[in-house]
Amino acid sequence: MDVLVRLTEKNPGVESLEKKRYFPNLNGIRCIAALLVVFHHLEQAKHALGIANVYDSPIIQHAGRLGVGLFFVLSGFLITYLLLEEKGRFGDVDAKKFYLRRVFRIWPIYFLIIFLSFFVFSHIDLLYYPGAQEKLEIHAGERLTLLLLVLPNFAFVLYDLPYWCAQTWSIGVEEQFYYLWPWLIKYPKRSIPIILAFLAITAGVLYLGLYFVDPSEEMKDAIITTFLGQFRIQTMALGGFCAWLVYKDKKRVLDIIFRKDLQIMAYLLLAALFFSGIHFNGFLEVYALFFAFFVLNVSCNKNSIISLQNPVMDHLGKISYGLYIYHVVVIVLIINLLAAYAPKWEGPVYQTVLYILTFIGSVLVASLSYSYLEKPLLAFKDRKFGR
Repeated sequence: MDVLVRLTEKNPGVESLEKKRYFPNLNGIRCIAALLVVFHHLEQAKHALGIANVYDSPIIQHAGRLGVGLFFVLSGFLITYLLLEEKGRFGDVDAKKFYLRRVFRIWPIYFLIIFLSFFVFSHIDLLYYPGAQEKLEIHAGERLTLLLLVLPNFAFVLYDLPYWCAQTWSIGVEEQFYYLWPWLIKYPKRSIPIILAFLAITAGVLYLGLYFVDPSEEMKDAIITTFLGQFRIQTMALGGFCAWLVYKDKKRVLDIIFRKDLQIMAYLLLAALFFSGIHFNGFLEVYALFFAFFVLNVSCNKNSIISLQNPVMDHLGKISYGLYIYHVVVIVLIINLLAAYAPKWEGPVYQTVLYILTFIGSVLVASLSYSYLEKPLLAFKDRKFGR
């Protein structure tokens, strides 16, 4: 979805004004989220491949989850605003077109990385990663079936995934949010039975998976805990609530959120929390509140103290989906290349070069994917089904 989202402004009870609304800085937000995930996975891969790393640092441990959390809040904000705007203009939500738009945006490179991970990467020595081959030989059919059903989060917790495509678990959570959210906007008076049906189906799929896996009680508890920890629908719902505040123009609330002194205080607290590395029950939800505050201010507040609009962040935001999908493979390739051709190289210079090559390689692959695969499909999607 482009940073400049073309939306018709709508006031409750008033005819739509034919005028574009722009949400600035969204690509900058995507850029930050993607880089947090890349940073986390690079240290994770170094740890697994026996290279000096700081993966055990709480900051590194949290970075990936927080990057995904920021993506979730932003996704909930954008999707909800678009759905509210569509219903406000036309009196209804076209669920079919909504799902087709999501299919054209998400599925092509999702299925590409799944295909490559299962049928190509395992045959390339320079993409070796500990344990990946075993995950293609044991329960391969079960893993692949869940992935083809676009249930990668279920595949991840039940069977684990080859490292090259393990990051796709979050795509599953987003997809399940999409299964729920349009119907809540379309039929708000039926929200309780819709939510209950959604939760029942989700729980049913998980317990069906547990039945086939048949883990020990201890392992079963771990699987359920991991699934619930990743199933952050509430984080996306928080982004949706922010969209509702903007769409309904709740000025009393927004004027408080947009205050300069509150921005300074919130960002200082966020920085202190992040760099302290503190972990506590519900800390992801606390971060989600900060992220919601951040998204609202940088996208809707003309007096935001932070601006993310610059060519570099704009480009990285545009390619952020590809960056998220491909970066793990690039990391593994570069680490193995350096191990093969400079086996004795280590120290600060090695670490710096590794980071630089990872960044350049990931951006290059994602840029090529965006230009030659994603962008043409996005253009087709916009022509056929709207944004």
